Amino acid sequence: MKPSRCLLLAAVVLSLLTPLTSSAQSNYPNRPIRLIIPFTPGGVTDTSGRFIAEQLSLKLGQQVVAENKPGASGNIGTQMVATAEPDGYTLLLGYAGTLTINPSLFDKVPFDSVKDFAPVGKIGDAILILVANNDFKGKTLADVIAFSKKDPNGISYGTSGTGGTPNIAGELLKQKTGANLVHVPYKGGGQALLDLLGGNIPLVYTAVAGANQYVSSGRIKAIAVSSAKRSPSLPDVPTFIEGGVKDFVIDDWVGLLAPAKTPKPIVAKLNQALNEILNSTEGKARLFAMGITPSPGTPEKFGEQIKSDLARFAPIVKGLQAKPE
Repeated sequence: MKPSRCLLLAAVVLSLLTPLTSSAQSNYPNRPIRLIIPFTPGGVTDTSGRFIAEQLSLKLGQQVVAENKPGASGNIGTQMVATAEPDGYTLLLGYAGTLTINPSLFDKVPFDSVKDFAPVGKIGDAILILVANNDFKGKTLADVIAFSKKDPNGISYGTSGTGGTPNIAGELLKQKTGANLVHVPYKGGGQALLDLLGGNIPLVYTAVAGANQYVSSGRIKAIAVSSAKRSPSLPDVPTFIEGGVKDFVIDDWVGLLAPAKTPKPIVAKLNQALNEILNSTEGKARLFAMGITPSPGTPEKFGEQIKSDLARFAPIVKGLQAKPE
């Protein structure tokens, strides 16, 4: 076949495909969407993810189904989205620990936090909190530090898993204060809280989102939050800085991502719907109640934070020499 005919044929094929592709994007979504939550039920990723899925269903006119796919500190569920078809029908409830800490924690992770995803938008910053069961004698951060130093075996604290932001925060607390704390990793923040409620572990470092209801009902004791300011949902709980630990500010974040190469019109539509949720009265109220400060913005802004947090956490994780379990 002559070159001119080849070019003509290619042009015809392209002209036929382009309307189909544009039509598919303009009709998006025309079937249910999966939102992969890479942790077990009960933690901040689960509670916030299910709320966002519920609200996106209303905004988009198609059901958004939240699916828990836990394992390997969030790596398994995150990889599922990284390798999914980039058509907007498989999304990730992204978590700061998985996307920005795991790459420095594990010798190898099955995804690239920057290259394998198309950021849709940040949902918000989740305030972290240190809580104790009601049998624990201490009431303040100073008590926790003092008691841990007196106990030769130290005091155990549970988290959602090794290398997550709560674990990093706990290890930094040890580093800054000399507290004798022993990390106990769980498969999710919800499981750690259940053990705390059962009296099986004295302390848990988790997100306010999961602990709020138990603190408010008096079933567990709040020690301190690691945000710069007190949590709007728990205004009586002091910060770590107020407790005497200088410059101790570590928050989590959650966000929405799609596989890399997802068409920009689809990403834009999802971003618009997400921002409408985050700016709504109900969205703000529900997320604040979970201990999450809504952060509406652009995909580009969210992508830049992922890059900057990767660089920020790398030396901290390597310095702590934490290892996944």
